[in-house]
Amino acid sequence: MSTVLEPTTLSIEGMTCSSCVNTVEKALNSVEGVSASINFATETAHILAPAEMDVKELVNIVEKAGYKAALLNVGQSVTLHSKKSARALFFAFIFAVPAVVISMVMDWHHPIDMWIIAQIDSFGIARPLYSPTSWLVIALSAPVVLLVAWPIHRAALRNLKHPTMDNLISLGSLAAFSWSIYANATGAGDVYTEVAAGVIFFVVLGRFLETRAKSRAGAALTSLLALGSKEVTIVRGGFPLIVPIGQLEIGDEFEVLPGARIATDGVVIKGESAVDNSMLTGESKPLDVRPGSMVVGASLNHNGRLIVRATRIGSDTELARITAMVISAQGTKAPIQRLADRISAVFVPIVTLLSIGTFIGWYYTDHSLTKSISVAITVLVIACPCALGLATPVALLVASGRGAARGVVLREPRVLEVARTIDTVVFDKTGTLTQGVMNVVEATVSTAAGQLLGTSFASLMDETTILSTALAVESQNSHPVALAIARHALSRGAKNYAVTEFSVTPGSGAAGRVNCGAVSPVVLIGSPAAVAHSCTEFHPELKLAVAHGQEKGLTVSVLAWDGVALAVFAVGDELKSDAAETINSLRAMGITPWLVTGDSAEVAASVATTVGIDSAYVVSGAMPETKLKIVQKLQSEGRCVLMIGDGINDAAALAASDLSMAMGTGTDTAISSADITLMNSGLSSVIQALALAKKTLRIIHVNMGWALIYNVIGLPIAALGLLRPIYAAAAMALSSLFVVTNSLRIK
Repeated sequence: MSTVLEPTTLSIEGMTCSSCVNTVEKALNSVEGVSASINFATETAHILAPAEMDVKELVNIVEKAGYKAALLNVGQSVTLHSKKSARALFFAFIFAVPAVVISMVMDWHHPIDMWIIAQIDSFGIARPLYSPTSWLVIALSAPVVLLVAWPIHRAALRNLKHPTMDNLISLGSLAAFSWSIYANATGAGDVYTEVAAGVIFFVVLGRFLETRAKSRAGAALTSLLALGSKEVTIVRGGFPLIVPIGQLEIGDEFEVLPGARIATDGVVIKGESAVDNSMLTGESKPLDVRPGSMVVGASLNHNGRLIVRATRIGSDTELARITAMVISAQGTKAPIQRLADRISAVFVPIVTLLSIGTFIGWYYTDHSLTKSISVAITVLVIACPCALGLATPVALLVASGRGAARGVVLREPRVLEVARTIDTVVFDKTGTLTQGVMNVVEATVSTAAGQLLGTSFASLMDETTILSTALAVESQNSHPVALAIARHALSRGAKNYAVTEFSVTPGSGAAGRVNCGAVSPVVLIGSPAAVAHSCTEFHPELKLAVAHGQEKGLTVSVLAWDGVALAVFAVGDELKSDAAETINSLRAMGITPWLVTGDSAEVAASVATTVGIDSAYVVSGAMPETKLKIVQKLQSEGRCVLMIGDGINDAAALAASDLSMAMGTGTDTAISSADITLMNSGLSSVIQALALAKKTLRIIHVNMGWALIYNVIGLPIAALGLLRPIYAAAAMALSSLFVVTNSLRIK
């Protein structure tokens, strides 16, 4: 019997570089049945563990590895600015800056020495050996090196078996501080106390700025999380009652006032308004809603009071689903990140050995002990695996947050690397290229044909009355074509007429006697062939309408009164307004579009011609297995395939393709099978998603290149003694900051 695995997300505190990430990952993954992935940028652990394993056990594993952990709440911001880092920066600044300034301005040393000696003499105390100014600098540096840097030293002690960046910083600062005390007490050489203080200051400053930048990187997701309502006004017994959102249950009716956000997913049962879904779908155009319309939680209600019945609550809502997908994507590692992790795992031990080797090389080539220690410390300080660890996750954090804000939800980071190689896209038709809803595309009403009915019907021969009889019959029928005709009649001002003797013949149509007042004709609505069997010859105007609709691949229905045809309705699934533009954009990108649909050859050909897909790349009558085989065939020809669909019948092809996108209006099966979910109903999101993926990958490559080049160039410069330790500390801090700020360009 297979073990059931459940996902858990923990927030991790205390990680300072990618070596820390490796330490926590190894600790968690060493437990049987546990699979963990750590995200340095969001400071989270995404874990798959046996269902019977308690969260406390996972927290204990992390804490034994030397870090703090807690369960991440859905509403918790992933990257919060730390008050501790701000406090540490403040104290580092007020002590380290004076220490550095005094040390570097040589003209101040003699006056300060004289002032200190005068104060000592006034108390009758023995004068200090060597420079009193150096002792002042040591005193100023002590709080920085020993107190402000204590979390760094503590982390270094915890990670002696698995060295991290903290070990390099701790070793470098303590070595400089200890040597300075010894050198100033014995006169053995130069003092480097300001280096110790400066190193800690720049490290603390770098981490403070890095945290601020990471908070900006996650701002889009934070905004998304903040959309959730905290309270809801439930309507019970006709009276509104404000309760916490947690008390809302499925089936409850709640009130949404103008300007308020809809508390959860539901169906409108009373009222009309315009609803803004832009924060969830990226689509700026408000959606008109009325009784029967579905609404999404966190959407903004514009101008009308609504009463909504809750259909989904808590973690089942659209907002929660998007949030979960985004957080999951941020916690999954892209292949390029795993390369960085492997480098970081051996980086710190190599740098430590390089520093020791540098000291030995300098000291045993007739250089002073002071100089040898200074160069070795510079090597320790300039090394920066942090930039390597941040290169991918921060860029992904920004991209996933930015995408979510524009209705493009990434599920897997691997899509970043696949997107640039896509050369073929396979479209489903219904709900993807088209709206997915049947509508009347063309309607022809012939009052002239009504002359055959006689004078008793003459007063009724107008478009409104004919459409009213269509509404009367089709509103009794649940067929999608019937519903489309009923909606069309309503939109043209049709009246409500009573109908009797109603009947439906599957495959043919529906009929009923409609009370129009003076007369009650038998109204028949069905396929042209079925209606022709019980009608006089169609009027030429109607014949032309039937032929025109059939040529376009539309479903044609004819309406007749007492055996005389009066109207033709051509019904179809309308193309999305940006479908042709999207196809053209894909062609311009060198991507070949295909249309694979279960619809008829006539419909498929008509759609392909309209949007600009070559007839050679159109497959009609496709079953789910056909779609899968086409994707696999294209892949076997060396093509990199993007599949876009929305239905259960697309799920297999979505899962098999190199990259897949599901329409957010589609089925849960399709969405769960796809790499990217497009919350916007339009197809322009396809281009946006590909552009976002490509830009993010470019940013990651720049970040990785910078991190590697920085260390390849910086370490030799440091080992050759061409750089002072304090400048090395500044360079290290700026290296990490560059990676984070460069990632923000995705926004």
